[in-house]
Amino acid sequence: MQVELLNEQGQAASNVDVPDTVFGRDYNESLIHQLVVAYQANARQGTRAQKDREMVKHSTKKPFRQKGTGNARAGMTSSPLWRGGGRTFPNSPDENFTQKLNKKMFRAGMASILSQLVREGRLAVVESIKLDSPKTKPLAEKFKAMNLKSVLLIADEVDENLYLASRNLPNVLVVEPRYADPVSLVHYKKVIVTKAAIDKLKEMYA
Repeated sequence: MQVELLNEQGQAASNVDVPDTVFGRDYNESLIHQLVVAYQANARQGTRAQKDREMVKHSTKKPFRQKGTGNARAGMTSSPLWRGGGRTFPNSPDENFTQKLNKKMFRAGMASILSQLVREGRLAVVESIKLDSPKTKPLAEKFKAMNLKSVLLIADEVDENLYLASRNLPNVLVVEPRYADPVSLVHYKKVIVTKAAIDKLKEMYA
């Protein structure tokens, strides 16, 4: 299949052939959802902690007598039923949120996302993007001339100039093909792929 090849003004100069195995897959919503959820879950850190009834500060004295008050029986104020008591199933710092996803499912999910971006007109190809200096302004002007406000650039090689120039731009992310993730592909309004990066994507997801 073919994808638009953009010039420096952001206009479709011509079309470029891309492999159907990566950019011509059927849309698999359930697989993409599973892929995005697993990626976000694997990025979580178990830093939250709560106290159980043993860890909260409390007295071991019985709050009131067993009978005659009309209240339910209570042995300690650390009970999870009481205000200020411990949690029944507290969160611990060593909690594991990771979800296993097979390599075959990951490759199929990424190809499905890329294919859907092509169908929606949100993915385009450029020859290359090179900068002579690590300045943010030239790159910002280049994206402005191409009418790109929210863009994910997948370049075959991210040199120091391109990395330093792009890291301070809001709504702009520049990565190599191996670092492209499903959340970023879904999040950014436009995905730009360099010509040389198409071959690497084919090796990874075909």
